[in-house]
Order: sequence, then C-alpha cells, then structure tokens
Amino acid sequence: MDTHTQQKIKEPRITLVGAGPGDADLITIKGIKALKIADVVLYDALVNEELLEFAPENAIKVYVGKRSGDHSFSQDAINKLMIDYALNYGHVVRLKGGDPFVFGRGFEELDHAASFSIPATVIPGISSSIAVPGLQQIPVTHRGLSESFWVITGTTTDGKVSSDVYTASKTNATIVVLMGLNKLTQITQIFKNEDKGRLPVAVIQSGSTENEKVAIGVIDTIVEIVEEQKIAAPALIVIGEVVSLHPLFQPIREFYDIVAEE
Repeated sequence: MDTHTQQKIKEPRITLVGAGPGDADLITIKGIKALKIADVVLYDALVNEELLEFAPENAIKVYVGKRSGDHSFSQDAINKLMIDYALNYGHVVRLKGGDPFVFGRGFEELDHAASFSIPATVIPGISSSIAVPGLQQIPVTHRGLSESFWVITGTTTDGKVSSDVYTASKTNATIVVLMGLNKLTQITQIFKNEDKGRLPVAVIQSGSTENEKVAIGVIDTIVEIVEEQKIAAPALIVIGEVVSLHPLFQPIREFYDIVAEE
C-alpha cells in the first residue's frame, strides 16, 4: 500500500466562526470547539491571535487581514484561499472579528462555499456593536431613553458616509457606527444639521482589549475630544441619550446645566 492511500482523505468543510470583539475570552465555547478540530485557520486583523493556540499545533494558520487602509487580501482572494485549503486539507475555520454577519461579509463566504458544494456552518460571535458599549456600561437600549438601536457602517464601498446615518439622525434611536472614525466630522455635522449638538456621544477604541480607550462628549465637542485623546482605529461611535449613563458624562451634564441656568 503506498503512502497516498494510507493518508486519510479529509472531507472539505468550512466553519465561519465569530471571534468576538477582541478579548480572547469572549469567543463562544462552540467557537473554541471548532478551532480544536481545524486543519486550517484563516483569521482576520481584528482577531485576537491568542485564539490560534486553541487550534492543533500542526494546523495551518493564515493571516488574511483586512483593515481600513490595509487591504492585505481582497475578498475574492480570501474566498479562493478558503476553497483551496478546504479541498486540499479538510476543515477550514474562517475566524472573523465580532460576528461573521455584522459587516463581516460572512454570507459572501458562505455563498462561495455553496458554489463549490462545500458544506459550511456558522458559529455566531459577540458583535462589538453591542458588547463594546456594554463593557463601558453603555446600554444600547434603556427604558425611557432608547427603544431601538441602529448599527451602521461609517464608510460605504464607495467611500462615502452611509445614507442611513442621515435617516438615523432624525430618530431617537441609539446609533452605533462601525468603521466610521475617519468620517467623524461628517457624521457629527449630520446631527448638528438636526439641531442635536448636545446629543451625547462616545468613541471607543479597541474595545474589550488592553488598548481600550474611550472619549465621551456631545456632538458639538466629540471631534476635538477624540483628537485630544488621540483615539485611533479600530474604534466605534455610539450616539444617543444612552451615552449619558456613562460615569464620565456626569460632569458634561453638569456643565450644560450651569450654562442653561445663566
């Protein structure tokens, strides 16, 4: 018997796993179980590399990072790699930051796997859009303050601010903007145009990680505060009355109360 027939031929399959917002402890148990039986792990820029330790030592680990301004791999290239590795090695875990289906392009990867008749499953992850504000004790909904929340991309594929930001600015909903830091000036102007200059805002950098930083202000002041505190990407923006529940907002509230009395 030759060595080729001795080798166990593995069935190709793909598991999309949400790695959570950044803290390695915030992946699901099911996600860890998938990593433990991976033959290949394709992982993103926002994935905590500590998670790779859960994969077998001999598993192939490939960085396919995509970050704002650093498109190391196009989505097409990632799709092709995923298929090639599945056909040649077996079980591919596609490890993605946050949740695969919240601006993660997870369905495109699922669809691509289906076009090759490769079975694919999804293991959800904790989305940074909810977890990162929550870790700062900012609820995205709160009785009497917010009945809904919107999660919006800050920058669309054509590089513009999403038209949904304009619509959302007319509501009382909590607005969570992902990938929007470089559009913060434009976003705040949209809210100023709705006479919402004093609406509370938080900008949170690298939420749930050791590099976490938070800037708290209002629409009129947040751009300046973000610059002063040198907040950098990756960061998310939370706009809405719920931000007023953050302890750092109390002095801001007191300042505006004094101004109103004068």
